[in-house]
Amino acid sequence: RLHLVTWNVGTASPPPDVTSLLQLNSLGPAMDMYVIGLQEVNSRITNFLSDLAFDDPWSIFFMTVLSPLGYIKLSSVRMQGLLLLIFVKHVHLPFIQGIHTHYTRTGLYGYWGNKGGVSIRMSLYGHTICFMNCHLPAHMENTEQRLDDFEKILEMQFEGENVPSPLGHDVLFWFGDLNFRIADYGIHFVRESINNKRYNLLWEKDQLNMAKKTEAFLKEFIEGPLQFKPTYKFDLYSDVYDTSEKKRKPAWTDRILWRVKNLCQDASKEGEFSEEEQTISVTLNNYVSHMSYGISDHKPVTGTFGLELKPILSVPLVVLNPEGEWSAERDVIIRYSAVPEFPSSAWDWIGLFKVAFRHVNDYVTYAWVEDDEISSNKDSKQVYMSAAEIPNMGGEFLLCYYSNNLQSIVGISEPFQIQPSRTSVEKDLTQEENSWMQKPDNLESHDGS
Repeated sequence: RLHLVTWNVGTASPPPDVTSLLQLNSLGPAMDMYVIGLQEVNSRITNFLSDLAFDDPWSIFFMTVLSPLGYIKLSSVRMQGLLLLIFVKHVHLPFIQGIHTHYTRTGLYGYWGNKGGVSIRMSLYGHTICFMNCHLPAHMENTEQRLDDFEKILEMQFEGENVPSPLGHDVLFWFGDLNFRIADYGIHFVRESINNKRYNLLWEKDQLNMAKKTEAFLKEFIEGPLQFKPTYKFDLYSDVYDTSEKKRKPAWTDRILWRVKNLCQDASKEGEFSEEEQTISVTLNNYVSHMSYGISDHKPVTGTFGLELKPILSVPLVVLNPEGEWSAERDVIIRYSAVPEFPSSAWDWIGLFKVAFRHVNDYVTYAWVEDDEISSNKDSKQVYMSAAEIPNMGGEFLLCYYSNNLQSIVGISEPFQIQPSRTSVEKDLTQEENSWMQKPDNLESHDGS
């Protein structure tokens, strides 16, 4: 289950709550993956330089919301105002490999990153998937420029890298502030159609729908029905369309589309396609806008998808476990085994993480698999961690094996408890006694007893 968000945030700070945006209260099973594409993230030079050194406020915000729920930030890519974040449930980490990020500038003839595209690609259970967040040129008359820019982004992403082009992936998701407008109709007809919820009257004059009929490279992209109000342009903190002097015409600028490679190839073979050959399928469960968010002049749009995969990669490359009971009193041991074809490296490491860790560098401590190895046989190896590295307070943790060659986590343990050290328990008890002794005398009951 994949939940994809696109939102032009108009340089605003994160809102106080994103429960409905991320459908955190939905009754069905939890999402397996969140893909969040933002446009116009505040990119003033000072902000941008500090964001390059540290995570930007939006990344920190979504990590704070999602990491306690068991999601880790798998990857992110930023180009000025464009930001793409992917979060996944821990259980999927060993089956995600080949993560690459890329960006393509198209603003100012390719020299400026205010417009363009950012992508994250990966192999998920052996299938190649690419997510592409774009911000294309604005204004009614720039349809051709939008199409040219998107074609250029498709050609340039991952160029020269040892991975397929976006269209070469099994599944490609394309989303963002694509800036396509509603042509021909006047503002009064458009607003009247919206007020009467007769959105279908506007579909045939939507520039993206029109382009999909004529442009070969767009024909294979699928989009859900636009059964929500156009998401641009609103007065801030309202659901009222633009009341400024410009009175811009409403438009569905914020879109989510996808393309499944096998379907495209099989459709062209006419009649040779059998259901059994399809090893990956995409189902759109929900395509909606979220009118309650008013921090920018765009409303966010989300798509909730079911991805059905026939796993090509179904066994983790590394299985690892803590040996015995762990506490900060003594050195501890990790046992792990790898599949025969696993490309191990001297730079591989095993990290100890709190259960609600945010990203791969959010470890408490780590051990090098070669330097800290203490025993090895044909079935498994043992690595030690020094007691000095183990958190005194104890708690719930897990272990992750990071592969340097694959640049990803390839094994993850079940969560386990670390017992607190005796000194930290005694310290807690002493603090408790002290705080009890220091309680003010006026806590006596009212009857004086």
